Amino acid sequence: MPKRTSGITLQQLQYFIEVAAEGSISAAADLLFVAQPTMSAAMRDLETRVGRDLLTRSARGVTLTVDGVEFLGYARQVVEQAALLEQRYLGRPPSRRLLGVSAQHYSFVVDAFVRMVKATDAAEYEFSLRETRTFDIIEDVRTLRSELGILFRNDFNRNVLDKLLRDSGLVFHPLFVAAPHIFVSRRNPLASRPRATLADLAGLPRLTFDQGANNSFYFAEEILSTLSSPREIRVSDRATIFNLMIGLDGYTISTGIISDDLDPEIVAVPLEVDERIEIGWIGRSAIPLTEQAQRYLGEVREVVAGFGVALLG
Repeated sequence: MPKRTSGITLQQLQYFIEVAAEGSISAAADLLFVAQPTMSAAMRDLETRVGRDLLTRSARGVTLTVDGVEFLGYARQVVEQAALLEQRYLGRPPSRRLLGVSAQHYSFVVDAFVRMVKATDAAEYEFSLRETRTFDIIEDVRTLRSELGILFRNDFNRNVLDKLLRDSGLVFHPLFVAAPHIFVSRRNPLASRPRATLADLAGLPRLTFDQGANNSFYFAEEILSTLSSPREIRVSDRATIFNLMIGLDGYTISTGIISDDLDPEIVAVPLEVDERIEIGWIGRSAIPLTEQAQRYLGEVREVVAGFGVALLG
């Protein structure tokens, strides 16, 4: 372990953030127009100053150590606050905005992301939105590939998810609780119904999001994942699932919150089941959110509230 000395520079933090993002010291050096030996020396000096190994080096590049993941969260906070100080007191233009979000496949997540991007006051930004599998969302946030994740929890998966989150140093923060709905094409016979039952769905293809190698019932994005269906189709993205709703009269079970602007051909119909869907965001327990992440969650809350859904917390 490197011997601790004193003093960390803002430049070192900026270098470290870029190295972590690129997964390569040489790539980060090229991006920042710094000589590779200078960047490498800066990272060694940073590790010496904090007294911990932050990077694991290999022929393929670098990855963050456990300490490095935690350090990255704090480094982002400091660099963002420094940029805000310069903007406020030195009259400098807004700094480049950064944010990564990983989420299950919800249109309100995309709607809020669109609103956040449109509202940003920065001339430069680098945002990422990953609609992905449940386990990958947790991994993205654990390793700080994304600052926050959005997923659902209910009585069935709660204990398994909560343990995995605790083991990963993450915390689930509830946003709202939704009544289950089915999403179907406007041309589906059930689209005009005031509500649907499980019996109504018996002859329709059930569409679910594939969870890959972690295809456990506990990681499913849909409630009632243990119920068998004679017609089951797994897909990997929302565009495909919506196309199959239209082409095959299939359905999926979700929150009922859907944007007419983003998904005009799909409607939500209440489903008569004794279940609830708790949606929340996950983040690292020891690291506060950046201002940009807080802005995004503010947009999520506004979008959800616009559908008449009561917010939690």
